[in-house]
Amino acid sequence: MLAKTAIHGAFQDASAGSPVRFTRRMLIAGAGALALAGPRVAQAAPSHDAFTELLQRYVVVSQSGLNRVRYAAFKAGGRAALDRYVQGLAATRVSALGAPDAFAFWVNLYNAVTLQVVLEHYPVASIRDIDLGGGFFSRGPWKKDLVTVEGRALSLDGIEHGILRKRYKDARVHYAVNCASVGCPDLAPRAYTGGALETMLEEGARGYINTPRGVRVQAGGIRASKIYSWFSEDFGSESQLRAHWRRYARPDLAAAIEGARRIAGYDYDWSLNDAG
Repeated sequence: MLAKTAIHGAFQDASAGSPVRFTRRMLIAGAGALALAGPRVAQAAPSHDAFTELLQRYVVVSQSGLNRVRYAAFKAGGRAALDRYVQGLAATRVSALGAPDAFAFWVNLYNAVTLQVVLEHYPVASIRDIDLGGGFFSRGPWKKDLVTVEGRALSLDGIEHGILRKRYKDARVHYAVNCASVGCPDLAPRAYTGGALETMLEEGARGYINTPRGVRVQAGGIRASKIYSWFSEDFGSESQLRAHWRRYARPDLAAAIEGARRIAGYDYDWSLNDAG
């Protein structure tokens, strides 16, 4: 999630300007999206039921506000099914999908490929310990091409930064993609779908902001996830960021954010979100 690699020429922006909501505006934008190759042919969204089944089986939802993954059990019993799911996504003509379905597709692909990477190298203490190359100053698996869609080889950075962030310009994407870390917003226990996209993005934002991993107010001020500093361009100025937090925060947290004089700093825990 740290690097910001773009795929120049592979995908064009479907929207521009301020963050959008997946309503009529996004449907219009989706209708005008550029196809990667060949004539535009309407295509039904691929089924994500297999991914939901895996997530339901191996994601542990905690009352503490942190979802963890049973990686050992997943590696032993679910890896083949995950591989088949990713293969099915890779065969999808995503350029023929509407905007909400395409957004859901890319989120699921990112999360599923991330799981593949972790399972391939598990046991591991942190995803950052999985070095797949990509540059002298880089750590982790994010820059290596791992999946091919419509003839284009894609890395995790390419999916997140070159497609999701670049095309949809919606800061809530950061609550949807999961980097297998304790500090990250939760891996949802079900796959994203176009029909449930808006609801799930809202749930993700609300769930993360209302945990200490997301935002907390202490005597010295607000301490928040480094996601908000890494991707400050997506969340806007400090006043815009505070407004974003207050929109999703519980009343007591919203009041504390309103009264806090400053943002004291940002934190992030790269430990693997492993349920053991």
